[in-house]
Amino acid sequence: MKAVVLLSGGIDSSTSLAIAKELGYDLYALTILYGQSHIKEIEAAKKVARSLGVIEHRILELPEGMFKGSALTGDGKIPLDRDIEEIHDIPETYVPARNLIFLSIAAGWVEVLEGDCVFIGATSMDYSGYPDCRGEFLNSFEETVNLATKRGVEGNPIEIKAPLLEMTKDQIISKGTQLRVDYAETWSCYSGGLKACGRCDSCLFRLKGFEKAGLNDPIEYEEVS
Repeated sequence: MKAVVLLSGGIDSSTSLAIAKELGYDLYALTILYGQSHIKEIEAAKKVARSLGVIEHRILELPEGMFKGSALTGDGKIPLDRDIEEIHDIPETYVPARNLIFLSIAAGWVEVLEGDCVFIGATSMDYSGYPDCRGEFLNSFEETVNLATKRGVEGNPIEIKAPLLEMTKDQIISKGTQLRVDYAETWSCYSGGLKACGRCDSCLFRLKGFEKAGLNDPIEYEEVS
């Protein structure tokens, strides 16, 4: 069995990769450069891929400027110090149609590999309001990809697996710890500093997750006054 795993280098995608390994898949990881304002997560993805025994790790760079309009690509201010319990809007860190495009590329690679599925670390429980992390989208995409691929119409469908979809961040961290994910190798912060900022949504979800899991986050954070 072969799986392409979308790997950003963060907690969720790294845990998704470990779950795919636990399930016995041969691992092929795909990391995409889409104009992020820093590449720390790319370096993290390389480390995670090596430590979890990925057969092939491809890093694909999309055309410059393709994803303008997001705070993650330098086109706005990253929200800080938000109450993550009260996030209901789609924030400035939303990247237009990101998972739609990433999954399409991954599905194409799976078909070339004669593989079986694509893993994505999307979660609908602890997330920042992104519409492309919802189960409705993922179910719809799976249906679409099997209408659009040779293997799909021939009755050998590609599966889209989102094993974290109904898990909270602490549950994800607990699962990954059980599977020996080295979270010291991961990067979640929206900034690219030497240390994580501890103030963006991603850092706040991460910190809350480790706290609720009763574990220490192994990465360093800037001191928040």
